[in-house]
Amino acid sequence: MPIYKQDGKKNGLQKYRVIVSFTDRNGEYRQISRTTYGREEAKQLETELRARSLEAASGHLTVDELIAEYLAAQKGNIRATTYDKYKRNLELYVSPTLGDLKISKLSSQLLQKWKTSLNDRGLSTVTKTNAYRNLSAVLNFGVRMEYFQKNPLAVIGGFRDPDFTVEAERLRFYTADQFLSFISAARADAEAANDWRFYVFFNIAFYTGMRKGEIHALKWSDLEGNILHVRRSITQKLKGGDVETPPKNKSSYRDLQMPAPLLEVLAAHRQRCQHAPSFSEDWRICGGEAPLRDNTLSNKNNKYASAAGLPHISIHEFRHTHASLLINEGISIQEIARRLGHSDVQVTWKTYAHLYPREEERAVHILDRISLQNAQ
Repeated sequence: MPIYKQDGKKNGLQKYRVIVSFTDRNGEYRQISRTTYGREEAKQLETELRARSLEAASGHLTVDELIAEYLAAQKGNIRATTYDKYKRNLELYVSPTLGDLKISKLSSQLLQKWKTSLNDRGLSTVTKTNAYRNLSAVLNFGVRMEYFQKNPLAVIGGFRDPDFTVEAERLRFYTADQFLSFISAARADAEAANDWRFYVFFNIAFYTGMRKGEIHALKWSDLEGNILHVRRSITQKLKGGDVETPPKNKSSYRDLQMPAPLLEVLAAHRQRCQHAPSFSEDWRICGGEAPLRDNTLSNKNNKYASAAGLPHISIHEFRHTHASLLINEGISIQEIARRLGHSDVQVTWKTYAHLYPREEERAVHILDRISLQNAQ
């Protein structure tokens, strides 16, 4: 307790000394000590001294300056793509409203106004939630640095989606028959243009469920027999051009056994690539000497879907297509999580649990059979 009873009274009130300790921005240990009379007065004095100590500890730091400290601390701990996403979110959704504010002046009321301002911008719940999480992480960092006693955003709570549709039910994916129509359109385009790179990309996406960046990064040296070794990823969203990074998490380092249709596609594509004088094992499987471009890939995706008379799904939703196909054939959630490179099977279950209708039917069938046996 920072409140200590002292000898002496005044006007019938007990004397107290209030001592608040803190570490300033220079890392030096400091104390503020004052005396007052009365227990309630001592509590009030403690609150005032703590506010002063926090201001001294933060050195009149602004929110933008705290963000800069947080990002500097995170840079070596997270993937470059994740760092860039955090930075952009904070620049877009936090700095314009709160950036110049002294962190010692942050309050629940001001942060509620910030939340309201995001609502007024008509942003999606996902975007607002990501902004909330990024700001909360910055403020939690401030607590660890002893700039705050507690995160003032925590008492407000996050954003809720007024649309109560289960998020998983919004997943879009192709059935096996739809994919065959899609890939037939891709093959026709490849034959007409004598460019098979995009056809190969979408085959890999469907048959492996790999992330777009992981497919971009695949080299011929990653192919060993019927196994694809997933060891890296490529992003095209960072400044300075393509950046090769490790996969998303530890579980994303994985070896994927490939089915016969994909092996045939890759074997034919390798023969075509080997005719190029500069071919090497370091060539990207889909792109060759350089990865395919995201914009062109997206345009091709839309083109093939239109040609096949199918609804458009995103590149990422080919992962959902891969997962939904395996789920409906009874493959365990653990194996699907492994193939997708999820860090936790709970992530997989949360996303795809609603695609397990056969399990429910099987459970009811077992219970029906038990009831019939009991009746006999």
